[in-house]
Amino acid sequence: MRILVLSDSHGAVGNMVRAVDLVQPRMILHLGDCWRDAEKLRRLFPEIPLEQVPGNCDCRPGEMAERLLFIEDKRVLMCHGHTYGVKQSLIAAGYAAEEQNADLFLFGHTHRPLCDWRGKTMFLNPGSVGDYSHPTYGVVTIDNGKLNAAVQELK
Repeated sequence: MRILVLSDSHGAVGNMVRAVDLVQPRMILHLGDCWRDAEKLRRLFPEIPLEQVPGNCDCRPGEMAERLLFIEDKRVLMCHGHTYGVKQSLIAAGYAAEEQNADLFLFGHTHRPLCDWRGKTMFLNPGSVGDYSHPTYGVVTIDNGKLNAAVQELK
């Protein structure tokens, strides 16, 4: 299964559409900042399941700040990252991932891509698909129980 991970789109719906066309995902995960962008993407690609969480710029108090998804046999914890202070440190995020027994921890907020194993958990920050000079996105694959992730620059 190929999953497209987007964050911090900040109005750059065209960039998100290009990423969908390039990746051809079976699922899309949007990690916040801008909720409305994800809703537009959902309308453009109704056949692709899309899950999202709000970011610090989204003002969505009725929405959960994080979600635990079960994708195939993997536990995926997705959030924007601001509630864990990811701009300062990944310590709180690491504790959350451990508490939830997450195989994959997805976050954004920093606009800086990261793809790294921390213990048994893969941490992925896809960066910002809305960045005006270097937009990036994440691709997660789950194949025969094996989890892989990478960050790609949108060209």
